[in-house]
Amino acid sequence: MNRVSKTDTNTESMGGWGVTLFADGSARFRLWAPGQDAIAVRHRGQDIPMRQAGSGWFEVIVAEVAAGDGYMFLLPDGTAVPDPGSRAQAGDVHGLSLIVDPSHQWQNSRWRGRPWEEAVISEIHIGTFTPEGTFRAAAEKLRHLAEIGITAIEVMPVAQFAGNRGWGYDGVLHYAPHSAYGTPAGFKAFIDTAHGLGIMVLLDVVYNHFGPEGNYLHRYAPDFFHKDRKTPWGAAIDFGQEAVRHFFIENALYWIGEFRLDGLRFDAVEQIYDTSEKHLLSAMAEEVKAAFPDRQVHLVVEDQRNLVELLARDERGVPKAYEAEWNDDFHHVAHIIATGETIGHYKPFADQLWQKLELVLQHGFIYPDRTDPPELPVGERRYLPPTAFVDFLQNHDQIGNRAFGERLVSLTDPDMLNALTAILLLSPHTPFLFMGEEYGERRPFHFFTDYRGELAKIVREGRMAEAEGFGGLKAGKTAADLPDPNAISTFQHSKLDWQWRESDEAWKHRAFVAELLKLRKTYIVPMLKQSRRVESSGLEAPEGGVAVSWRFSHARLALRANLSQQPLVLPSAPGTVIYEVYGKVAKPSESRELPPRSVIFSIDIEAG
Repeated sequence: MNRVSKTDTNTESMGGWGVTLFADGSARFRLWAPGQDAIAVRHRGQDIPMRQAGSGWFEVIVAEVAAGDGYMFLLPDGTAVPDPGSRAQAGDVHGLSLIVDPSHQWQNSRWRGRPWEEAVISEIHIGTFTPEGTFRAAAEKLRHLAEIGITAIEVMPVAQFAGNRGWGYDGVLHYAPHSAYGTPAGFKAFIDTAHGLGIMVLLDVVYNHFGPEGNYLHRYAPDFFHKDRKTPWGAAIDFGQEAVRHFFIENALYWIGEFRLDGLRFDAVEQIYDTSEKHLLSAMAEEVKAAFPDRQVHLVVEDQRNLVELLARDERGVPKAYEAEWNDDFHHVAHIIATGETIGHYKPFADQLWQKLELVLQHGFIYPDRTDPPELPVGERRYLPPTAFVDFLQNHDQIGNRAFGERLVSLTDPDMLNALTAILLLSPHTPFLFMGEEYGERRPFHFFTDYRGELAKIVREGRMAEAEGFGGLKAGKTAADLPDPNAISTFQHSKLDWQWRESDEAWKHRAFVAELLKLRKTYIVPMLKQSRRVESSGLEAPEGGVAVSWRFSHARLALRANLSQQPLVLPSAPGTVIYEVYGKVAKPSESRELPPRSVIFSIDIEAG
């Protein structure tokens, strides 16, 4: 939020959490601490008492402050704690919060976003995207993504977490960009650079829990959490508390507004438990849409339940709340086809594999409104557009939670990888690549943290159980061989190899991906934009094959693929072929059989 006048008491400009700077050089400090009788703010060596402002809030206006000033809140027992609404930290999660000047000289101030139909997403982790691991270093590499055809970046969480290195899903200061990555200004410059290249930026946010280290809310605001409810990662948040709801809604508005992000991806929303009359997720979407009516802002969820209602469209085909969802169903089927792994999370997808491949391409979810154990739905499915599903062959979870962090390029043969990549990038679903996937990065991406003592031990011991869900151990390996998540070498080995990116092999794969994305831009995106509704259908195909079509308003897109190891006869592809690959065969014979690892996409204009 920008500097405001003291006479402006509007909630949107004043805010609730964090420091509000005023035009006269003063500032309001505010903290919700319903578990305390008195709070002070420590600023420039002085402990300044704060007044009770009602409903558990404490606040005080300090006459002279400046950007860069450090401060902390002082509890009655003498404990100094950082501001949960801190916009930046001087160091780690335990130390001084910093006052930040929110102004920024934007170079691309006219940017209003891009339509979701144009989205081709690359997920990146700031700390491992470049050798330096900073916002500014990452900004210098964005042109490479734009040249290939990437139109959107999804940044893994940047909210301040304990230590210097980690995935970011254990953040505790949700408003503060992680200090090891750079300053708030550095993150804004990164986003500004992306916009100048025509790239949208979405931020991954975690509103379902706080990390295990550096969260002091329990000390002074125990009502922030449920007393008798847990998540897999700690205490469940009580979203029924008004101050708590505003903490997260304001956070979403802060990132999109002050940083000009193009959207957010909400992590594990099935763990956001809220019995309020209006669920937090609904309220969040409404507030965001109302706040930015002149921009194209996209909200994406990760939801293990596959709740169709979250993605519902209105009569015009516009999302009522959320644009799209990460589609694990697509990943799990594709992963089994590529690797043959069927344990852990993949087990429910192993039988009727080829039927499920057809279902996931047609309908997005194999298991909508998922039950436990999951069951195939009976009867007509509720319609959702193909762009509601973010499909991927790899993401941070599917790679990093493996025992040794292997990428798919190390787990399958090149022809299979190319065939699945072609299906991913040319289907009408929203395609998603993990950083480095566009050039065939070989380095692993591990799970890494920066904990000490007992917490480090707990994380280390938990890796075996996590790995069992993602393929288990390699033959001949034991739990003793697992990389130590707290070792700095585990983090260093996860960084992209930008030198290898320039090798002949990487260049060839990069050209392959760029060709597919050019075809997507030329053929698929215009059809998605012109069609309010896309109908899908499947034709009978032998085991190992798939024959699916998508009917748009003026054309039909057809996919024919043989992902088996022997030739198959599939229904012919109608219309004009826009892409074809035949595994190791340069050109098929006159026979109707498709060679192994074949993929054909065609468009029939008259069929629309």
